[in-house]
Amino acid sequence: MVLWNKNLECDFTVRCPWCESSDLYRKYHDEEWGKPVHDDKIHFEFLVLESAQSGLSWITILKKRENYRIEYSNFDPKIVASYDENKVLKMLENPGIVRYRKKIESSINNAKKFLKVQEEFGSFDEYIWSFTSKEIVRNRWMNSNEVPAKTELSDRIARDLKKRGFKFLGSTTIYSYLQAIGIVNDHLLGCQFRD
Repeated sequence: MVLWNKNLECDFTVRCPWCESSDLYRKYHDEEWGKPVHDDKIHFEFLVLESAQSGLSWITILKKRENYRIEYSNFDPKIVASYDENKVLKMLENPGIVRYRKKIESSINNAKKFLKVQEEFGSFDEYIWSFTSKEIVRNRWMNSNEVPAKTELSDRIARDLKKRGFKFLGSTTIYSYLQAIGIVNDHLLGCQFRD
C-alpha cells in the first residue's frame, strides 16, 4: 500500500493491511509483531494484553499499554502473583486499563501459573517454544482473509495451558499471542517486514 506523508513525499513501505489505520498500529507491526520473543517478562506481558484484548480491538489495548505496564509492575509475574483483593479494587478504578474483574483476576491467577511453568521448564520461553521444537511457523498468506483465527497448534497450547490452570486464554487468544511473539509469522508474503 502506498502512503503519503504530510510533506507530500511518497512512502512505498508495504505492510500487512490490518496495521494501516494508525501510527501506533504501524509502529507495533513494524517493530514488534512477529519478531521472536525469548524474554519471559515480554511473554507475560503479551499473555496479559492478549487476554485483556478478548472481545475488544487490539488498538484499544495498544493505547492502554503504558497504563498496563504501570498497573502490572512492568509485567513482573512474581509481583503480579502477589496481588490481593485491595489491588484488584484499585485496578478496577483505573480507566487506563480494561476494567473487567474476571480479566484482572485471571491475569493474577495466570501470573501464579506462569511461575509454576518457569519452575518446571526453567523458563516460560522454554515451555512455549517447545510446542514447535523452537522453530518458527512461517505461513505463506497472500491476503489477510486467509489468516486463521486459530489453528491446531493454538488449540493444543490453549488446552495445555488450561490443564495447568491458566484462565481466559482460549485458542483464538493464544493464536494472537503466538503471532505477537513470533512463534507464528503471519506477515503477508508481500509485507516488507516479513523475515
